Amino acid sequence: MNDRYETPLASRYASPDMLELFSPQKRVETWRKLWVALARAEHELGLPVTEEQIKELEDHITDIDFACAAAREKEVRHDVMAHIYAYGKAAPSAAGIIHLGATSCYVTDNGDLILYREGLRYLRRELLRLLKSLAVFAERYKATPTLGYTHYQPAQLVTVGKRATLWMQDFLSDLEELDFVLGTLRFLGCRGTTGTEASFLKLFEGDEEKIDVLNRRIAADFDFNACFPVCGQTYPRKTDSRILNCLSAMAQSAYRMAQDIRLLQHDRQIEEPFEDSQIGSSAMAYKRNPMRCERICSLSRYLMVEAMNAPLTASAQWLERTLDDSANRRIALPEAFLCADAILRLAQNVSEGLLVNEKLIDRTVREYLPFIATENLLMEAVKRGGDRQQLHEMIRRCSMEATAKLKDGEECDLLKRLAACPEFGMSMSELESLLDPAAYIGRCPQQVEAFLSQVLPSLEEVPENRSSIFV
Repeated sequence: MNDRYETPLASRYASPDMLELFSPQKRVETWRKLWVALARAEHELGLPVTEEQIKELEDHITDIDFACAAAREKEVRHDVMAHIYAYGKAAPSAAGIIHLGATSCYVTDNGDLILYREGLRYLRRELLRLLKSLAVFAERYKATPTLGYTHYQPAQLVTVGKRATLWMQDFLSDLEELDFVLGTLRFLGCRGTTGTEASFLKLFEGDEEKIDVLNRRIAADFDFNACFPVCGQTYPRKTDSRILNCLSAMAQSAYRMAQDIRLLQHDRQIEEPFEDSQIGSSAMAYKRNPMRCERICSLSRYLMVEAMNAPLTASAQWLERTLDDSANRRIALPEAFLCADAILRLAQNVSEGLLVNEKLIDRTVREYLPFIATENLLMEAVKRGGDRQQLHEMIRRCSMEATAKLKDGEECDLLKRLAACPEFGMSMSELESLLDPAAYIGRCPQQVEAFLSQVLPSLEEVPENRSSIFV
């Protein structure tokens, strides 16, 4: 439908897998699975819930009548109660025991935790794919000299591959944070209206052990090994803050990488992929704009700002529960996951198709190399009997004069100037013999090799095929 607004994250950027994960179908199916798990645990612990009722609930997890639920919600103004009603219509023999002892957050909050965990696991796989792609690039260009920049001004040489490891290191930091979030994620369980479990104390006639067993069984059904020790009606909203901080961190790393590539593309050293029939500008047909990296930066900026929603919500919780988080979370969390997904997929696409213009890079290196090599030239001239202070002043004066030539659009003539100074004691050919770029990249190749040998084993768990996250 083109006459209704649709978020561009859904229509343009996010993957089918992530869109399915945060779809209404997946969300309500998860609610129904939670209701089944609750009914099963209550049956096993002696409450009046029959196996037949559980079986009927299980048979109707996926056939959701959204029209029925929508009509009911319009009447009762409560989305969970509307879906309990629709579920009861599909499974009439079990209608009377659905949601027994629970409050709405049993399905909404536990359901969100399940979906967020799946989303984090999916993003982890995408992050690993990106790291593997960058590792291939870093290895290939580990010894390719390129001009380094500090303050975006020419500096000592590095290598193309070494620069890629800086990007990788940022993403590895994100991976560590993501693993921490996944490893510490807890389940809410079924804790009642204010987190006291009073309804279950009544249902189980004061048997507290059965309440603990109920929560452990439901958590285990969804592969959670722990519940929050205490809670109000909801799980702690600090969890959302932790999750969005993790997604924001990925955006920060992606922005840094994409912005570096945009700068390098301006200098024609490295370019993002550009397809044969791709149009760079509607007016300037010659343009090759770095639109993918620009899109990464654009989406990353959105995600970094979006992440502020969670700490603002976490800080504004009232006692055991307030509902002013609901509409915000319903938008902010899914959109953040969709955005992170889009960013990582774009970053993969860029990293897999980077074009390195080695001749242009070499020409730039050669242009600045005489300046970069002056310290080595100074040392060599001193070894030949020169006075270090006099030689330093000679290099300084000749460098300033050569720089003025460059600013006038002329070639750098620093070596010619030095060779013309008898006090320097070196001929043009001797000076040029000290200008091998490989002699000025330090330990870049070794640093890349050491870095990759350390991190590559942890990247091997990435499956080569993109299987569905719902298998």
